[in-house]
Amino acid sequence: MTMNDANSKAETNIAALSGTADSGAKPRFDMPFFNIQAIFGDLAAQGAARAKANFEQMKAASEEITEALREACSTNATRAADYGTKVIEISNLNTSSALEFLSQLADARSFADVVSLSTTHSRRTFEAASGQNRELWDLAQKVATETAEPIKKGFNRVLHRAA
Repeated sequence: MTMNDANSKAETNIAALSGTADSGAKPRFDMPFFNIQAIFGDLAAQGAARAKANFEQMKAASEEITEALREACSTNATRAADYGTKVIEISNLNTSSALEFLSQLADARSFADVVSLSTTHSRRTFEAASGQNRELWDLAQKVATETAEPIKKGFNRVLHRAA
């Protein structure tokens, strides 16, 4: 069979709508009936099931992230309060030190006493400030670390589950 023979042997079943071949009615082509609704209905049902499963996964992930953020905010509020309390304690210590220094200056009898008191107070103030800054820095790092940890864990859990 040649290519032209294959192309020319297309069969069609033409029957007139009225039942007669030469009545002038439009011909009807008989084609196999496909149940399009069943085919696309199954695809739609599968797509809906997949979408629902994805939605449930996203909802669970969202709830986990929300819980991680809630925990992070709670931790942050607690640690920020600790930091604020430490700042108030340091302020109180520094105020007491300044008042004590002023009291000692008022009792000074000579210029040499004033210089000696000033030198001693400056050294103590510098040492105290260094220690206080170290404490505040450690607290700030603790706030940052403890606040970020629940968020990091929550995101890691969600990302590992999604992978």
